[in-house]
Amino acid sequence: MLGTLNMGAFFALVYLAAQKLPTSMASTIMATSPVMMMLFAWAALAERPRVAHVTGAGIGIAGVCLLLLDGTASVDASGVLASVLAMVMSSAGYVLAKRWSAQVDVFSLTSWQLIAGGIAVLPVAVAVEGAPPSLDGPALLGFGYVTVVATALAFAAWFAGLRHLSAATVGLIGLLNPVTGVLLGTAIAGETLTAQQVCGLVLVLSGILLGQPAAKRLVALITTRLSHTMAR
Repeated sequence: MLGTLNMGAFFALVYLAAQKLPTSMASTIMATSPVMMMLFAWAALAERPRVAHVTGAGIGIAGVCLLLLDGTASVDASGVLASVLAMVMSSAGYVLAKRWSAQVDVFSLTSWQLIAGGIAVLPVAVAVEGAPPSLDGPALLGFGYVTVVATALAFAAWFAGLRHLSAATVGLIGLLNPVTGVLLGTAIAGETLTAQQVCGLVLVLSGILLGQPAAKRLVALITTRLSHTMAR
């Protein structure tokens, strides 16, 4: 179940959405996952969302909209549906993985999900697309990077975060995905950040920081000191 939710069906739906929708719109839909993860974590883990988490998610999602949407993106209903399903399925899968995997080491948890997800999607790939195409050297290097770095190591880090932090906190960190894409576009592709995008970056980072435990401790410290100062 976890392999299908988090890997097999998730990747198939994400790549379908990428073909049907502009990246900006697909990323914006996926950016709502922190809210979905909070709801699933509340139901499955009894992790009641804190005000800071909900507020941070709202600010972060607003920032993603400013960062990515410019009003020119076309809408494809099937792409929107695929993106929403990917977001809902993965949010449920992450929360279930957190609930079921307390006694399993992170690398075993990640590897078996990847294996199960590959097995689940393999028959569909063979039936629909047939044998894979021949690959040259650059394509093999690309597949190697996507497989090892962008998938295996990335998911191991993600599930390690879920092991030590609340689902709401980790979900908010996921808002860094579109931020990273925009910054890489600026650094590598020579794209220029607009004033709207800069405001979006500030909002996203503010929303993420607001939902982190360190921010909660900082606010508590400031509140305590202000109370002591006023009492004097």
